[in-house]
Amino acid sequence: MPNLLRSGWDEPRPPHPPRRMWQDWALVGLLMPAAALEGILRPDVPWRVLSVVVAVGLVPTLLWRRTRPLLMVAIAFGTCGLAALVVGADVQLDTMVYLLLLAYSLFRWGSGRDIVLGSAIVVARICLSIALGSLSLPDAIGGFAVLFSVTALGAALRYRARSRSRELDQVKLLERERLARDLHDTVAHHVSAMAIRAQAGLATSTSQPGAATDALRVIEAEASRALTEMRAMVRVLRRDQPADLAPNPRVGDLGQLAGRSSSGPSVEVELVGDLDDLPPSVGTAIYRLAQESVTNARRHARHATRIEVRVATDATSVHLRVSDDGDTASVRPTPSHGYGLLGMIERADLLGGTCEAGPNPGRGWTVTAVLPRDASA
Repeated sequence: MPNLLRSGWDEPRPPHPPRRMWQDWALVGLLMPAAALEGILRPDVPWRVLSVVVAVGLVPTLLWRRTRPLLMVAIAFGTCGLAALVVGADVQLDTMVYLLLLAYSLFRWGSGRDIVLGSAIVVARICLSIALGSLSLPDAIGGFAVLFSVTALGAALRYRARSRSRELDQVKLLERERLARDLHDTVAHHVSAMAIRAQAGLATSTSQPGAATDALRVIEAEASRALTEMRAMVRVLRRDQPADLAPNPRVGDLGQLAGRSSSGPSVEVELVGDLDDLPPSVGTAIYRLAQESVTNARRHARHATRIEVRVATDATSVHLRVSDDGDTASVRPTPSHGYGLLGMIERADLLGGTCEAGPNPGRGWTVTAVLPRDASA
């Protein structure tokens, strides 16, 4: 309980309270003459001049009710209490119902400390009215009920805005993680292709001088593709564009993996079923999972001659299988050795699917993933 009270006391103010808007000036412009007219025309107003001055003079506190809620509550309710002590009765103008806006703003925009101190001021003001006989007990109970409703509304809107802010922060975090996975997959794929081609060029440069030139051409092409995709991602980050505008490859782009296999094991892509109407999130995930699997196979599958990529779909799910015929005894990555496989598992899990990797019974290594067809990130 002490910790709960302290956390409430130390609660900060909501960020970015709205500044004064034209609606605030319009409200003040309407309330000031309304309060003056009521004070002049009503026959039962005690201490008429003082009542009108108080009612009209406190209206401008509404202009700072969001940025200085505690100060405005202290000024308004403190002035009313002081006037009640001088007159011996409350300033009873119906127009002064606008004071409820100050109580609302206290709970909507004040800090925890502001709320506690401001509530004490308001309660003290009501108790003073009861002590002076201006407010009967039934009226006081009704007043507390109205005041509680107003402040509860302010608190509810405050915590709804906080919840919304947390949801947006979570969305931003998930988007950063998605971009990190995409960046890793893109860079790892292209850099691995460049490294493999460079090794092949070095190995054959003495016996086949033209091989070095061919290798440089492939490396230049891969580097250009990597830079293009990285620049696209950087543009998304700089412009703060939504996720749908980020570079999102689809299942139909898997043929590019086979087309870029100019060195090392060949890549064969097979697409089975109706894959054209997959949700963008599923299509992108399948592509990235296949891309990372092919990259890992090229990097780790010793003596491999072929990498097979197969994507099949049915009414409820999409199945991905990437296998190679490399040496099973060679060192393969595990989820604890690098971000690649971890990213693959997380990517599938975010969509409600699964991703597994392991050796084949004979030779090679296989990565399988199953994603719900109608999944959305």
